[in-house]
Amino acid sequence: MKDKLIGTWRLIDVVTEDAATGEKTSAWGPDPEGFINYAPDGRMMVINIRSDRAKPAGAVPTPQEAADLFKSMLAYAGTYTVEGNVITHRIEISWNEAWTGTHQERIATLDGNRVHLSTRPTPDLASGRMSVRTMTWEKLTREKLG
Repeated sequence: MKDKLIGTWRLIDVVTEDAATGEKTSAWGPDPEGFINYAPDGRMMVINIRSDRAKPAGAVPTPQEAADLFKSMLAYAGTYTVEGNVITHRIEISWNEAWTGTHQERIATLDGNRVHLSTRPTPDLASGRMSVRTMTWEKLTREKLG
């Protein structure tokens, strides 16, 4: 699995499934943007944003604009390990200090040039309800980089 993960992946979708109701929603909007990179040396980085983020009115965001921008992104970096289909991200730096120093597990399912990374049931970042989030990523190739 680790060899297949190495490289850069583009975010395709993020789906949240409510653990109690089974209801599925698009967690980051209709066309989320993001990249995740797994390096051969065991390091990783990720950044995700909602595609419908509002641009600040001026060069410096107001406090509310800054809060809205913060809530519509996710970014962290650290190391990773792979055991079977479980990937563990060991977060060393993060957009949200609550995540720094934590371990985030993802269950990986490969599907051609895509990988689906799912969380275990955990509280949703927005609602706090127990849910499973599945992020679908597409592997970038040299042809797709241009």
